[in-house]
Amino acid sequence: MALAAHAPSTAPAVPQGAAALLSVNGIEVIYNHVILVLKGVSLAVAEGSIVALLGANGAGKTTTLRAVSNLLRGERGEVTKGSIEYRGERVERLSPSALVKRGVVQVMEGRHCFPHLSVEENLLTGAYTRGVSRAEVKQDLERVYAFFPRLKERSNSQAGYTSGGEQQMTAIGRALMARPQMILLDEPSMGLAPQIVEEIFQIVKNLNEREKVSFLLAEQNTMVALRFADFGYILENGRVMMEGAAHELAQNEDVKEFYLGIAGEGRKSFRDFKHYKRRKRWLS
Repeated sequence: MALAAHAPSTAPAVPQGAAALLSVNGIEVIYNHVILVLKGVSLAVAEGSIVALLGANGAGKTTTLRAVSNLLRGERGEVTKGSIEYRGERVERLSPSALVKRGVVQVMEGRHCFPHLSVEENLLTGAYTRGVSRAEVKQDLERVYAFFPRLKERSNSQAGYTSGGEQQMTAIGRALMARPQMILLDEPSMGLAPQIVEEIFQIVKNLNEREKVSFLLAEQNTMVALRFADFGYILENGRVMMEGAAHELAQNEDVKEFYLGIAGEGRKSFRDFKHYKRRKRWLS
């Protein structure tokens, strides 16, 4: 799909031939009844795809994920305009638990684990809402360990004493125990060493290809995200400013300069970046 430089649309694009699993249609989000954070955000996640939500800190990535997972109310936020559809059903008014039962699970930013529980106990909490037999839970646990061999080695360790990478794996593994069709993954690379980031994203890719789990991931590490994603949206100040196939975004000169730190005419000085917003062609 060609890159699009446009005002926010209420008709999010889906790659040709793909069915939309998730469709976010022109949503606005307000915190505390006064703070407008998202301003007409539209996006779509095709079934079986990895979609990256990119942008700097404060661009609205986490708020978008929380709007989809219905976790805004805990922070006094709400969707005031637009709609969110999952498999064609309006879901923006559902409870978070009802959405989990429909197959949408969020992995929060910051690798949230129960620090005093073991790694395995953390994983088992992910199956709590399913009401399945012990045999099925055990089968799912072995499935998670197949994707995360390191977690099997640390299964009896307290989660709070494992490494950052292991905690991120635990958080993703716990989400898998809910048998999701879609995972909302918030800043998976935050605070992790580059080799661990690579390992986490490779696991995400494997889960997508082998288990057919769709991903909507918010990420500041644009370079890594675009290597593993199928499609991407760039947010700035609560708006979608650019969208396109991941490989096309990675080759776009504006994206390369302002998000990947690669300039076509050589390295830019700090002075050059004073005209950052004025020089972004998609803002004109």
